[in-house]
Parts: sequence; structure tokens; C-alpha cells
Amino acid sequence: MDYRAVERAIMERGVEWDFEPTLDRIAALLDVLGSPQRAYPVIHIAGTNGKTSTARLTEALLKERNLRVGRFTSPHLVSVRERITVDGEPLSEERFAEVYEEIIPYVELTDTQGRRIQFFELLTAMAFAAFADTPVDVGVIEAGMGGSWDATNVADGTVSVITPISLDHTDRLGPDIPSIAGEKAGIIKPGSTTVLAQQELAAAEVLMRRAAEVGAVVAREGLEFGVLNREVAIGGQLLTLRGLKGVYDEVYLPLYGAHQASNAACALAAVEALTGGDDPLDVDLVRQAFAQAASPGRMEVVRRTPTVVIDAAHNPGGMQATLEGLHEAFDFAKVVGVVAVMRDKDVDALLELLEPVLDEIIVTRNSSPRSMSPEELAALAEPLFGEERVHLVERLDDAIDQAIGAADAEGEFSGTGVFITGSVVTAGDARQLLKADGSR
Repeated sequence: MDYRAVERAIMERGVEWDFEPTLDRIAALLDVLGSPQRAYPVIHIAGTNGKTSTARLTEALLKERNLRVGRFTSPHLVSVRERITVDGEPLSEERFAEVYEEIIPYVELTDTQGRRIQFFELLTAMAFAAFADTPVDVGVIEAGMGGSWDATNVADGTVSVITPISLDHTDRLGPDIPSIAGEKAGIIKPGSTTVLAQQELAAAEVLMRRAAEVGAVVAREGLEFGVLNREVAIGGQLLTLRGLKGVYDEVYLPLYGAHQASNAACALAAVEALTGGDDPLDVDLVRQAFAQAASPGRMEVVRRTPTVVIDAAHNPGGMQATLEGLHEAFDFAKVVGVVAVMRDKDVDALLELLEPVLDEIIVTRNSSPRSMSPEELAALAEPLFGEERVHLVERLDDAIDQAIGAADAEGEFSGTGVFITGSVVTAGDARQLLKADGSR
């Protein structure tokens, strides 16, 4: 099969947000595949926000230590191949198709047993199989949704990382922070080390209780490790980080916002925990790894005149962190927003956060069938922003053109920026339309 045929076949297995939560199917499939997820140590990452950035930062550190790294993240921005990478590179179209063909007989066998493998499960199995076949030295695995019954949880993480937990996917994970934390806590395994980003007290209590129940060692941001100092720098920030084994100063991170500094601290602690022993990592290694880090679609500048920033924030917790980073890193006199959101998100809360920041908001839609219509979004935005600040544009490409045109009309030295946000899909669509590089 060629790559396009494989892509279609995977898409025919449904969508990742509509599934039956159980590990039975993926466990049965990986059993007949020979349990490839046990062929290498795993750093397993769950949480509400920051998972993909933390995975990329973890990968950067491991690669700098000359380890071969398999990284599995979701969702993708542009190509489904982005989800499965080896040494930072997505599987080639040929290799992606090969992996699919290698496991599909076992997938179909599992299907016949009344356990039809679903979209995300298939990609998870492909990642585990590809990493075992390479082979990789370490797998950095991001949970898709939740933790306990997420397909990635068939792997037992030597190190687990829980990024900040906030309200999202409440229809699946529960109506409040303790319920969601309970699901995320499922990745904490007996005898592992658990790295906890700073959490709300309600989440921290649940996570600590789970760690105690299974005998996991806990490292908490702000106590055992954390960000000691942070200064805004050109193109990012300069950090002093306290790891589990030492202090690392003059670390340049080409990512914006306090949340990315926190992600870097968590990645550092995770790699220190995996390494074992008492010696710190070489500080020059840490500096070199983080200086090369990238996180496409996360506070990403994709154009300079006017400045266009793309961010994948899609829930209130993520949007709050993004807007704080936007204010800190960019001295915009005026901001024109382009916003497209999923209709199942807390859209009112997102708009309330955006209203003090955006001088104008262009509401539109992205390429997902879950996208809220521009008409619905405008109806929610107008009471907050006022009709004169809200502009409805049916297509995202036209919305971006209008926003850039509005910024250009203010003049090159007006300090007007364009901010495109609301969804991972919106960020991916915008990157493709603006031909941004580095989607890996």
C-alpha cells in the first residue's frame, strides 16, 4: 500500500475523540505483536496542557546524550506522521506504510475477536512497534486523553510526568479537577518515579495519593525541582533550573512563556530520574539540547512583518498560560485575533480570556467537522467584545488575510500583531496556509 492508502485506512477506523474507553483491545493487539512497548524504557507524559512541548523537550535532552529516542505525541498539526518520530524525525511515508503493513494482519486478527481496533489504538500500536523495530533506547510517550484507560497506558513508564491539570474533556474525564486528576494518575506505576508539574491542590492530593498507593517516588515542581530564575530574552528566555541532581544556569530556551520554562524543568527532572545515579547532567549538554528545542504551533512566530503568532490553546488553562506569555514576550500596541474553536470546548471561557487582549477578533472555522460555525462563535463573542470589534469570516485563509491586512493598514511601526488561536487544528491549518517550516 502507498502512504495515502494507509492514511485513508487508518482514518476509516474512526476519530480519536469518539471511542470506547478500555485497554482490552490495545492490550490484546500488543500481546499478539509480542509486547513491543516493553522493549525499551518509557517516559510517559499525561496532563491537560503542555504534554507535547514537554515530550519534545525531553526528547531533546535524551538525543543530546546520544540516545536514540522514539517520540509518540498527539494530535498532529498537519500530517499524521508527526505523531511517530525517531530521533526527532517523523517516519517517512515509506516507513510509515511499512509499519502499518507489518502490523495490520494482527490488527485484523484482533478485529475478528470482537475487539475492533480504533484509530488512536492503531497509531499507538504502530508507534510501539516502530520503536521496538528501530530499536530505540528510550520511548517518550504522550497520553492521548486521560491516563488510566488511554491506549498508551499499556506501557509501564519507568518515569511518569504529569503536566498541569485543568478542566478539559469533562464529558470523558469527569466534571471536576479531582475526577480528571484521578484519570491522569493512572499512568503512575508501581516503583516508578513521578515528576509532577505545579498543580492545583485538588489535583495534587489525588496524584500524591496514587503515588503513595503504588509506591512511586515523587518529584514535585517547586520543591524537589523547578525554575529558579527566568528572564525574557530575544526569541525566548534565559533560565536557571534546579533539577533533581544539580543546578543548571544560563540555559537559553527558544520558547515563550512561564509555562514553557515549567515544561523544561519537568523534562529535565524526568531525564535525570531516568538516568539514575547521583551525578547531575552536564550543564553544557542541557544548554545545547534546550537551545535547539522547538514546539511548533505553541506560541510560534510564523511571520515577522507584521508579526503573526500561532498557538494551539483550546481550553481555559492553556489559554491563560498562552496569553500571559504573549503579554510578556511581545510588546504589541494592538492585537488582531483570528479565532476558530471546537464546539465541544468551553468557548465562553476562552472568549472571556481573549477579550481584554484582542482589539479586534475575526471569528472563523477550521478544517475539523467539530469546528464551531463562525455564526455561532460570533453570537457568543459579540456580547463580550461588542459588535464593532467582531468580524465574521467563513474561511480561515480569508480570515488570516483580513487580519494581516488590518495589521498592515496600521503601518509597519504601529506595533500591531496577529494572534491565531483556539485549537490544535486551527494552529495546524494556519501553519499550512502560511507555509511555516518545522512542523516536525
